[in-house]
Amino acid sequence: MEKQISGKIIIVGNNIDTDQIYPGRFLAITDPEEIGSHCLCGVDENIASSFPKGGIVVAGTNFGCGSSREHAPIALINMGARAVVADSFARIFFRNSINLGLPLIVCRGISKVVQENNTINIDIEKGIITVEETGEVFSCDKLGEQALKIIEAGGIKTLMKERRS
Repeated sequence: MEKQISGKIIIVGNNIDTDQIYPGRFLAITDPEEIGSHCLCGVDENIASSFPKGGIVVAGTNFGCGSSREHAPIALINMGARAVVADSFARIFFRNSINLGLPLIVCRGISKVVQENNTINIDIEKGIITVEETGEVFSCDKLGEQALKIIEAGGIKTLMKERRS
């Protein structure tokens, strides 16, 4: 896991549910690249195709609410998202994402301050986000030690395999 993540951002709103992140009509797809190509199409059909390489999703409150489908974080990963930063996350989505190795950062108020295509730098260990264009620094919730271990391993399955070895 990278302890420092940088990338251009896209901004989505509040209460983005798992069906907006990855609509149910695509659940039969198994190809990871194709899964990623449908990510966030419930918000805007063009997000995945225009998503900046290695980008970061910034959202308002309650990101990932709705069903507990793992397809939502899988789609974000396969779209190329390196992290998601939001004012708050739905609990089950948060755990699913961490377990799949996708860093989620709670940073209250950031969605109201940053602008589309800003570049942010995330220090995961310190819980700090810096906006490159403005120099603004945000203090965020730090991930717990176990969540950091899971992300560092690339997901909980990889972590469990490493522990057995």
